[in-house]
Amino acid sequence: MGGLLIALPGPPDEPAPAGPSADGLGARLDEFAAALRDDVPYVPPDERQRRAFVEAVTALGSGSSEASGATEALGLTVERGTDAHTGRPYVAVASAPDAKRGWGFYVIDASRPARVVVQVPHPANDLRTDEIGVELFRRVPGAVLAVAGTHRRVAGGAGDAAHRTDSGFHALAEEHARRGLPQVQLHGFEDDSLPSADVVLSPGSGEAGALVERVAAGLEGELRVCRAWERDCGELEGRRNKQGEAAARHGTVFVHVEVNRTVREDPAAWREVVRVIGDALGDGD
Repeated sequence: MGGLLIALPGPPDEPAPAGPSADGLGARLDEFAAALRDDVPYVPPDERQRRAFVEAVTALGSGSSEASGATEALGLTVERGTDAHTGRPYVAVASAPDAKRGWGFYVIDASRPARVVVQVPHPANDLRTDEIGVELFRRVPGAVLAVAGTHRRVAGGAGDAAHRTDSGFHALAEEHARRGLPQVQLHGFEDDSLPSADVVLSPGSGEAGALVERVAAGLEGELRVCRAWERDCGELEGRRNKQGEAAARHGTVFVHVEVNRTVREDPAAWREVVRVIGDALGDGD
């Protein structure tokens, strides 16, 4: 199994009214993100529970059927299917949007070994990042999509998956980093937080490498890109991102992607972002 990471200076985005629903996985993720609330009784999982979660999801990703008991005990549902857009088989593991432990929603491309993780830590707050995540997952064979299962303001901020280490989302990210899987984390910012840029790219706590350079080069000319390793990009650089810190400790590639609201509200524009990241990762079969 494999799978796939900010600090916002202003108030977080709120999801816009739902538009035409995508089919299949896209619709499921839309509904999941829209149902996350900040008033549910969220309690972060303890270390034992996080370890059990990682072991169960990892077993499912490797094709094992022996994890069913563990997933049921954790309150997770498991679905195996074929994505209508790509024709590739997948395994989806999810908790309910109001689950006490807020595990999240994870989709594993079962057609080949995992090679990259796409992370969405703020699905309820960063408008359309769940949609962008699904499109990137579909673009890259061998991807794992990891969507946090909490509203970032739940329990006084305990659900802010990008800045906490006591979640299932982070525990799985740590495991992926340990295994050397590149991670791409998607975020959103309000235009007036950095009016000079459409997209902010950062390697998080690590050093900029070939992947983030390729993404930046591919986007420039179409969009205004702030390269956080070359100049100040304000509070949008993800230097204190916990998944980025874990990737840096393990020497694993981490690309922190911030997209402004104007681009996220324009499907043609954000799909160009997806295309460029997919090309940089190598999206051919």
